[in-house]
Amino acid sequence: MAIQVEVWGDYACFSRPELKTERVSYDVMTPSAARGILEAVYWHPGLQWHIDAIRVLRPIRFTNIRRNEVKSVIPARNVHTVMTGGKKDLYLDTHADIQQRASMLLQDVRYIIDAHFTLTDRAAPSDNEGKFQDIIKRRLARGQCFHTPYFGCREFPVSFRRFTGSAPEPPDALRGEKDLGWMLYDMDYSDPANIQPRFFRAVMQDGVIDTRESEVHLV
Repeated sequence: MAIQVEVWGDYACFSRPELKTERVSYDVMTPSAARGILEAVYWHPGLQWHIDAIRVLRPIRFTNIRRNEVKSVIPARNVHTVMTGGKKDLYLDTHADIQQRASMLLQDVRYIIDAHFTLTDRAAPSDNEGKFQDIIKRRLARGQCFHTPYFGCREFPVSFRRFTGSAPEPPDALRGEKDLGWMLYDMDYSDPANIQPRFFRAVMQDGVIDTRESEVHLV
């Protein structure tokens, strides 16, 4: 079942994974970020979201800021040790670990997400596409979400609504074809012990990135 959702915000950062120290955003929203927004609005184990296209409604504008970030992380093995009854510290001293990092962000972003969903093998016998479609439309109309969706980082919240009109004309700056290079498509969770990123060649045509026929590669 297909649906369109309009999303917008003041800032966004869809971080390039190849740049580790400083955050640098992709030019546009990634399919995995779009899926995360839709899952924030409505997630169900019997439903799987698929991103068909991302429509860029505003010219691509970058800005630079410096932000305080915590440089350390709690190791996953510490969490596992605690879960199995052991003793490990699950605490970060933000005052000791804080540091300033530069970030290259997107400014004044607005997109339309074209998506559809399919039922999974975890759907209950009473679940069906029509039921889920009604729930999603109702939640979008009311502005309901399980948690506040965000554009890459939690400090960049997303405003959202269901889009029902005809596709708007792109700004002049987005007309024509633009090769955005390799972009993160999503993470491959088929092997939980070896989660792998998947990338695709993002080409924007008149402000639209069509992901339906994209060739996805493991790197």
